[in-house]
Amino acid sequence: MKPQTLSFLLLFLSTPAFGMKVFDMDEIQDPSTLKIKVLQDWHKVDGLIETRQKLVTINVGDLWPGQEYRVPVRMVVPAKRKAKGFHLTGGSVPSRLQKDVRPNPIDREFLKGGIGLVTTVVQEPGSYGQREMAQAAEKKFAETLNPRFKIQYWAWPATLMRAITTAYAETDHFEKGKVAATGGSKNGASPSMAILHDQRMTAVHATVSPIWASPLRLCEDEAWKELRSQPGRRGGFSGGHFGPNFNERVLDAGGKWKELQKFSRDISDQVFISRNLEQLRKRGVKMLFHPGTHDMVAFDMAWGGANHPTIPVYLGANSGHGKRGHPMTERDQQNKSAFLLSHFFADEMKGSLLTPPEVNYTKEGKFIKVMTSFPAASEEENGRIWWIFDRAPDGSPSYLSEMIPDDQSMEMKREGNHWSVKIKIDPEASRIDFFTNHLKTLRHKGIPYKTYLSSPYTRVELKR
Repeated sequence: MKPQTLSFLLLFLSTPAFGMKVFDMDEIQDPSTLKIKVLQDWHKVDGLIETRQKLVTINVGDLWPGQEYRVPVRMVVPAKRKAKGFHLTGGSVPSRLQKDVRPNPIDREFLKGGIGLVTTVVQEPGSYGQREMAQAAEKKFAETLNPRFKIQYWAWPATLMRAITTAYAETDHFEKGKVAATGGSKNGASPSMAILHDQRMTAVHATVSPIWASPLRLCEDEAWKELRSQPGRRGGFSGGHFGPNFNERVLDAGGKWKELQKFSRDISDQVFISRNLEQLRKRGVKMLFHPGTHDMVAFDMAWGGANHPTIPVYLGANSGHGKRGHPMTERDQQNKSAFLLSHFFADEMKGSLLTPPEVNYTKEGKFIKVMTSFPAASEEENGRIWWIFDRAPDGSPSYLSEMIPDDQSMEMKREGNHWSVKIKIDPEASRIDFFTNHLKTLRHKGIPYKTYLSSPYTRVELKR
């Protein structure tokens, strides 16, 4: 490590957490600090498509002085040419990365088109023998609120960014191009944070992971007063800032609620997609999110729909970690494949992904009429609505456990340039939550891909 880098790191680790930058992007993009160990050098792999592959381990960086955070990285490129850009994910484990990749059908399309694959490990360190390190990091974070110690804030997003540095250091095998990151849960949150900082990343598709800085995430007093008033047992994620809720651990370590509020406010610009929409759109970043309607991590759909209606989301009804889904949930959706193919091969696609529609509603006696409208020539093919009356507040136990009833879904009708439906209002209900989903079929090389996009999740007070 360079002397100036070590000096910066020591300063970084000793200064207060509030207001600090989470990442030093010069260090993130410096291949000389990777400390690469080659486990399997470049070699050909036969199969339905021939590839060249390499497996290494890298030093992501030091969680604290003397404590390396190392992960494996597997790189896959076409057999007879360089890859220009790649699909990136952390959704693997060290034991699986030991084996050569056998590309699935979509991966084969990428490789045929000159797009590489880069896979690393964004997982709980305890799952691969590093439990003591993970526990020490959690303890240090609770005592200091220094995000460098928090694996979710620093190590996991940094892992993805350092994997990009690793691939682009292989100049005989990669040239710079588009980098699209995908994944779910921690592998949805990590690229969603990393893409805010690393301009080499050009697209993110994330499922069951946070998107916006809602009042619960910011530890706002009124939101937490409401959450604490709700019956039932709150899980370990409910109300968490960017993942598991660490508030109680910080308070137990001597921290104050006001410090948690300040930390959450100060770091959120470096964490949440919603705080960075202008710069992401200026960069041309492509985004699509599948947060789930009943997810323990994405527990604030009503607030997000009201405050960030232009962020593209697909809401699988009754979906989330461990949820089975509504009977009418779209079982044929192929959003991820279509999203990636559209990003890497836009010129080869017939059709483009939908953009979020506008939502309007009117109360008409015993009914509420809902209307969604898309920009002209969007070519959406249908519409379906789901609704639930008197849903519990965001993040509460009942919010996560009470499902949308099986019979509360209906097809919409096209009326001119919009889709509409009338829902009979429960006379005992105080409010209604609803969202709509819309189909559009894209084609790549003649193969159809079913894509769905949702309207903003909408909550309407009925007694006003």
